[in-house]
Amino acid sequence: MIRANASRYPISAQCRILGVPRSTYYWMIEHPEAERVDPIAGDVHAVRRDSRGRHGVRKIKAALERKGVTASGRRIGGIMRGRGMTSAYARKRSEPHGTRADEARLANLPDREFDGYAPHARPAGDLAYVRVGGGWAYVCLLAGLANRGIAGHSAGRTWDAGLVLAVFAALDFPLTDVQVFHTDRGGGFDNTGIDELLDVFDIKRSLPRKGSPYDNAVVESMDRLLRKDLVYRNHYATIGQLRHDPDDCAWWSDDQWLRSTLGYRSPNEFTQQGLVL
Repeated sequence: MIRANASRYPISAQCRILGVPRSTYYWMIEHPEAERVDPIAGDVHAVRRDSRGRHGVRKIKAALERKGVTASGRRIGGIMRGRGMTSAYARKRSEPHGTRADEARLANLPDREFDGYAPHARPAGDLAYVRVGGGWAYVCLLAGLANRGIAGHSAGRTWDAGLVLAVFAALDFPLTDVQVFHTDRGGGFDNTGIDELLDVFDIKRSLPRKGSPYDNAVVESMDRLLRKDLVYRNHYATIGQLRHDPDDCAWWSDDQWLRSTLGYRSPNEFTQQGLVL
């Protein structure tokens, strides 16, 4: 563009306005081969598109290798920067409220050991805040430690036991498989209704140490994906719209999301291959 308008406007002025060093402009003029499109740029763009803009450099690199395309992270990162491919981040957040759950004295049973469990044995739960209309709504997420998949989810206007019980009611495996239910210390998980359900099925309750988010790291990672998809990307006018979207997010997470913990496989692919952590 600078070269095309060189007869109309001073090059120095164009470079200053566009934030391009003059030395870079003259170097590009002398090295026209630098303007060539990288031959794998289309592959990078395709992987990024298929991941709906979620995959970063490492996962794009892994996805390309699965297709027989080898490229360094620096090369992929350069292509992404050149095409304006940036990651999505959750921006707006609700402020947490202190509850008596913060003082609950329950053991941290996983103790940051998130591998080596049978399927369905130790789901971990968390709550995500999503803006709906003029207020907040909530999504309860249940993650499976055995394959890092999303075991279940529910959405509602109130942050209460009903949100959690709805997740358990929708699970596609018997609750007798569950041995330990690990959550953060949020008040949404501190309810006699939840305690009664756990007692009926002889499920132990587990909480992280106070002020230690790493004790619930697996579900926090999935919750981050949910926040990127639901909080940052979308605007919801009704709770009905919100209840529909987590289904698609859960499908993508279990079938398409390449997890580094799983050797850059999706949770379903990891399970189908009979692998264990």
